[in-house]
Amino acid sequence: MRAVVHGIGELFITLGVLLLLFVGWQLWWTDVVAGRAQEQTARELEQTWKPQAGGAAGAPVARAADPGKGATLAQIPMGRAFALIRVPRFGRDYVRPILQGTELSVLDEGVGHYDTSAGPGQVGNFAVAGHRVTYAKPFNQIAELRSGDAVVVETRTTYYVYRVVGHTIVTPDRVDVVAPVPERPGAVPTTAMMTMTACHPEFSARERYVVYSALSQTVPKTSGKVPAVLMAAAPSTPRS
Repeated sequence: MRAVVHGIGELFITLGVLLLLFVGWQLWWTDVVAGRAQEQTARELEQTWKPQAGGAAGAPVARAADPGKGATLAQIPMGRAFALIRVPRFGRDYVRPILQGTELSVLDEGVGHYDTSAGPGQVGNFAVAGHRVTYAKPFNQIAELRSGDAVVVETRTTYYVYRVVGHTIVTPDRVDVVAPVPERPGAVPTTAMMTMTACHPEFSARERYVVYSALSQTVPKTSGKVPAVLMAAAPSTPRS
C-alpha cells in the first residue's frame, strides 16, 4: 500500500512539473507569436503611410483621417491600427502598433487606445493600455520609465514627443486616470497629455500602474525631420 501511495505521489509531482513546463512554454510561445504579429502590423502600417506613384496613399487605412489632426476618432474602426508608439527607454528598436479600443482581443495585438480619450497630440488626454506580461508584453517595462523620458507617438503625418511627468498606482476602478485632465473628472483640459496604463504587479490584475506624460514636441513629417530622441541611444535604467 505504501508503495502505491508513493507511486501516486511521484505521478502527481511529475504531472505538476509537466504542467509548469507547459504553462511556461505556452507563455513564451504566445509572446513569440504575438511579437511577430505586432511587428508585422507596425511594418504594414508604415507601408500604408508611404506615398505611392502619383502621390496617392497606399491603402484605405492610410487614407483615413489622421487622429492627431483633429479628426474624429470614431472614424477609426475598433481593432484598427492607426499609430505607432516608440519608447527609447524600452530599447532603441522598440516599436508597437496602437490600435483603437482596449478590449482584451485588441490588447493581444498591441497597445490599445481608450476610444473616448483624445487623439495623439490633441489637447486632453491621449490614453492607452498595454499588456505587462504575455502577448509580446508591450508595457512590461512601464515601471522603468523615469521623469523626462520620451514617449513618441507616430501617426501618418506627425511625430508627437511626450515627456514623462509622473506615475501612480491605482485600483482598477480608478477610471479618472484616463479623464481629459487625469485624476480630475469634469475639469476642462488646456494641455495635451498622454496616459499609459498596465496591470500591476506583474502577473496580477490587482492594481494598475499609470504613467503620465506631457506633450513636449510636435514634428510634422513634411519637415523631413525625425525627433532627435529617436536617433540617440536608449537610456540606461539605474539599478535599484
